Amino acid sequence: MNERFGKTPELRTSEAIQLLDTTLRDGEQAPGVSLTPDEKADIALALDRAEVDYIEAGSACTGPGERETIKRVTSLGLDATVTSFARGVQNDIDLALDCDVGGITLVVPASERHIESKVGTTRDGVIQTTDELVAYAKDHDLWVEVIGEDGSRASTEFLDELAQVSHAAGADRFCFADTVGHTSPEHTYEVVSRLAEYGPTSTHTHDDLGLAMANVHASLAAGADLVHTTVNGIGERAGNVALEEVAIALHHCYNIETVKLDELYALAQKVAHATAIELPPNKAVVGQNAFTHESGIHTDGTLKDDAMYEPYSPETVGRERRLVLGKHAGRAGVKAALDEHGVDATDDEVAAVVSRVKELGDRGKRVTDADLLAFAEDVQGRERDRTVELLDLTAASGGGTPTASVRLNVDGEERVASGIGSGPVDAAVKAVRKALGPDADAQLDEYHVDAITGGTDAVVTVEVTMSLGDRSVTVAASDADITRASVQAMVDALDRLLETKQTTLERTSADD
Repeated sequence: MNERFGKTPELRTSEAIQLLDTTLRDGEQAPGVSLTPDEKADIALALDRAEVDYIEAGSACTGPGERETIKRVTSLGLDATVTSFARGVQNDIDLALDCDVGGITLVVPASERHIESKVGTTRDGVIQTTDELVAYAKDHDLWVEVIGEDGSRASTEFLDELAQVSHAAGADRFCFADTVGHTSPEHTYEVVSRLAEYGPTSTHTHDDLGLAMANVHASLAAGADLVHTTVNGIGERAGNVALEEVAIALHHCYNIETVKLDELYALAQKVAHATAIELPPNKAVVGQNAFTHESGIHTDGTLKDDAMYEPYSPETVGRERRLVLGKHAGRAGVKAALDEHGVDATDDEVAAVVSRVKELGDRGKRVTDADLLAFAEDVQGRERDRTVELLDLTAASGGGTPTASVRLNVDGEERVASGIGSGPVDAAVKAVRKALGPDADAQLDEYHVDAITGGTDAVVTVEVTMSLGDRSVTVAASDADITRASVQAMVDALDRLLETKQTTLERTSADD
């Protein structure tokens, strides 16, 4: 840590740091995000599995629907303390109490802009209100955290006074809030150092300047011991500091444990799906590329030593390492990828496959697993008998419930099935799963529409990644009909997965 901060983070390695996750409140304020009661309950359960200490379930003052949702969360029997956001009015506390929460985050204005322009009061008025409301909440056995809203733009003297009054009234902690992502780590350290002298202190940071994580670490170095986070860093404007990034950084750099790290990826995926905010590929910890290697040099090094090009193992955060192929691929990466799919190849055959992989990569194309296996089959002169083949597909969605029917060839047996869904693609996918039965237990991990040509005869390319057990495969298919392209990609992926599964079983049987 910079010497001007005065302390080093190592001084805190023996002390506990807790997390308050506000995905269900501040995270939901991200544009376009609206979580259903079921989604909030599922996310709360996932947060609890990760052993997050505090879960802010929402704002009871928002309305009856929000209160019912908060009650849904408080009825789950979580180990975490469930809280509600409350403004500086007694009615908000009463509404939170009606939801049976264990605590509140009491938000009062701290900067002149918020005191005068937003709330229309005075500093003295804020102090008096805070004193009275904290006492009222504590009389009702609530855990209370006071947040000085817009604290990073507030007078440090007033923040000092507000923190002192809060603690004197019985607040469990006071929170430094960089509400608009305005401040620097140096200023954060200076202010939090003062606040921590009065009692337990939290920090709430936003990423408008890209400094949310830096301000968290400045806060912790200054004496804060609780961090407000959101999963994947979602939130208003540029978002909040990301729970998974705070947790892994504290673990990896300072040996501080906050949550169950191996639950982070599943949690991130759940929130991404519920909010329809896709994870950027280069997102730290949970992005698709975080543990994916393409470069020949990096792949070769990683195969020799897992830690060669990774700061920590993917299993730490519930993930797996991936080797992908493109123009940077080398022999070691291609051979490892073929081995993953149960394909034995000589050195000459591997060299020939490498050449074809590079040729496709040089044309700006992503080399999918299906491409790789097709190259290997061609180089080795093998004819492959498909396990699953799409023979026919019909789908309809105009004016009624979307329906679809499929006709498949499965190991020489013709199977027909139909399905209904939220759209023609969903209906067709359900029909395929129904036709395959237990063989369709594979998980659809990713679905992308990668390219659309122009004109009235537009062709769409759909790329899917599916997994079966610890095996995954990525396949692309193109067609003028997005439903057919989607189903063809899924069927091809299932075909490859079932082929790999059979090869693995045969190898295991031979070894035994």
